[in-house]
Order: sequence, then C-alpha cells, then structure tokens
Amino acid sequence: MEQGEIESRISENFDSYELFFLTERTKKLESKDRDLCGVELKEEEGIALRGIKDNKAVFSYTYERGEKAVLALLSSVKVVAPFVEPDNDAGFPGPFSRYPVVELYDGEGLKATPEIKASLLMEMEGLILDYDKRIVATRNCELQEEEIEVEIVNSKGLRAKGRKTLYALSALCVAKDTDEVSWFDWAWAHSLKELDGRALGLDIARKAVSFLSSEQIGTGIYNGILTPQASCEILGILSGSFLAESLYKNKTKLRDKVGEQCFSDAISIVDSGLAGMDGFAFDGEGVPSCENTLVEKGIFRSFLYDTYYGTKFGKPSTGNGVRTGLKELPTCGRRGLFVKEGRTDLYGRMADGIIIEELMGTHTANPITGDFSLGAVGHLVRGGVRTPFKGVIFSGNIFELLRSVREVGNDIRFYGTCGSPSLYAEGMKISGK
Repeated sequence: MEQGEIESRISENFDSYELFFLTERTKKLESKDRDLCGVELKEEEGIALRGIKDNKAVFSYTYERGEKAVLALLSSVKVVAPFVEPDNDAGFPGPFSRYPVVELYDGEGLKATPEIKASLLMEMEGLILDYDKRIVATRNCELQEEEIEVEIVNSKGLRAKGRKTLYALSALCVAKDTDEVSWFDWAWAHSLKELDGRALGLDIARKAVSFLSSEQIGTGIYNGILTPQASCEILGILSGSFLAESLYKNKTKLRDKVGEQCFSDAISIVDSGLAGMDGFAFDGEGVPSCENTLVEKGIFRSFLYDTYYGTKFGKPSTGNGVRTGLKELPTCGRRGLFVKEGRTDLYGRMADGIIIEELMGTHTANPITGDFSLGAVGHLVRGGVRTPFKGVIFSGNIFELLRSVREVGNDIRFYGTCGSPSLYAEGMKISGK
C-alpha cells in the first residue's frame, strides 16, 4: 500500500488528521581495554496517527506497514475514542511555504568504514588510559551513530520531510590514588568529522585526575564559576518556566513578567529549533524551526508555544511542538535552549573563588519556584591554585542565581537540548564542613 492510499484510508475516518512517519537507524560501538568489545545495530520504522472526530482527539502508533498499519492504527483509536473528552482547541497547523535550509545530514559519515569509527573510539580510550598512571580503568566508552528520517502530513495540506544524523562519543574514567574517583563526559555532533575524540578523551582524563584527594570545603558564601555542564543542568531546571503549557497551568514564576528585568543583564537566553541535539528544519508538528529570544540582557521577552497552547492563547506556534519518539504525542517543550556566550575566558582571570564542575540531584529541584539543594563537586581556587572538593551542598534559587551572574564566558557547549557557556556568579551558598 502506497503512502497516498494510507492517507486516503485514514482521512475517511476523521474530520482532520496527522500522520507522522519515522525511521531510525542506530549503530553503537563500545570499546574496553583498547579493543572493540561490542557492536549493536537497531532499526525502527513506524507511523503515528493523531486524529480528530467531533472535537475528540485520539492518538495511536504502529510498526506495521501497508494495510496492516492502517488496520492497527484505526483499531487502536476506536478502543479509546469513547473515553476521550471533546477539546475545541485540538487541531493541526496549516501548510508552510518555506522551511529553513540546514545541513544536519552526514552521508559521508554514514559511509565511513567500521574500522574508521572503531579507531576513533579506541583512540579516545587510549588517550584516557595513557594520560596518567593513576588512571586504572575506563567504562562506557561508546560511539553512537543515529540516522533519522521524518515525514509529517496532515489534512490541512501540511507536508514536511527531512533527515539528519547524530554522532555521540562518551566515556567514564576511573582514577585511583589514596582515594578513587570517576568522571564521565560526552560530546555530540551532526557530522562524524566534527567529533573531536582526542579533546574529549584528554579532558575526561584531566578532570578525573584533578578530583583525586578531594575534601569538603567550609560552609560559606562564594563567588565563582559554573562550568558549561553545571550551567546546562541549571538551565534544564529553568526551562519549564518558559513554556506556554506552564503558563496555562500557572506553573511558572514568569507569568505577567514579559518586558520585566527578571535576570542579570549579562544573561540572554534563546531557544532555537536549529540548535542542540533536537535541531531540525521543523518541529514535531511540521512547524518551521526558528530562533526565539526568551531573555534579552536579563529582560524576559516571550514564552514558547506549540500549536495546542498557541491556540489557547491566540498565539502562533513558535516551533516548539516536541516529539521524543514514535510512541509519544508532541508536547510543548524546549528545542535548543541556550545562554548566549560572551567574549571572556573566565578561568584565566579568576584567582580566588570556586568552580562548580558538576551538580547532582537536579531532579529534586522545584521547577516552579526555582528552589534547589544539590550535591556539588568542583575546585576551590586560592591564589590561582586549584584544590578539588566534594561532599558539599549547593543551595539557592534558580532565578536569584541567574540574577547574580556578572559575566558570561566564551566557551558555550551543548549537552543534549541545553547549551551554556561558563557563568561567573556571586553569592553562591555552599554547605560543607
């Protein structure tokens, strides 16, 4: 059965509909003890349906094909339809005449031989193991390659089609002296040749060794730096505050704050559908991706909308209908949320303070109020000399923390869908010894 026939069969059963076609091909390589120890291949192809009949919105998905796919989709929604409440705001976006042109597909990387990919992975692991005699092991040394193809069509005439590739390198390093520490990090790119395994491996090894002989530091108020990794964790907690869904449910402190100074004037925050690992020419509903300024020099400018919550507020979608996979409905979410980088190397200028490298327990933070109490590891800097610390609690409020930022670094890095440079903040509360 051709795609046109599938659309025709589906259209007979609904007032309006959307079909989401997804193909994912994944290859994962793993190395251990300087040798390739595992190769995992996976391919999934399926169709998701969103249909509206008498203002009732239903959803189903299937990995079947052709006639079996149509039957599976329709039989599934018939079961749930009697239990669905009508919703006058349910609907789909209309067609768009133009989509951004972005290069997110690396055909050359996909054609690269397994030997080339394995050598990239094992070189990274080798650099970690050879960095210092106190490094005793590596774990989770992996290279993952993903090819994604998406097509979205709906009854309003929307047709969007695109593809992209993702490559990710990761490793955990274990170092041992009088104590034992570990450090995990990862990096990703849309192109294989953009992955710098050497830089990642050396950075992981250096960080692991730097945390040997860590101790608690004294309780107090510190000025210092949040690294890109820690800053991205903070941004992830904050991200829900920018969503129109949170506005509708009264779960954001930014309600009625548009145009007000809510953050430090050093902070500018953007959500781009073309940045981060979720970068694509369109969102999960087929709306063209764009760049949305949320905070401009500390002033809150806008919320993020998908089609559903845009309809509720009388706003156009900002391209923030996010799908996490075939089995999930599109929801209002961040695409590529990042703090715009500055021009300063914060580390070269800091003689005294703290550097927070990693935060733990971010899932315990309150995304509505912004209150947090998190485990932290990092370095205490005195006279330019760094001493590692661990076992402390970093507490405060996300909004107050981002109001206390005085400088923004020039080292932006994306972790998944969040990106940030290093941030220099004042008045960070640390509970230690």
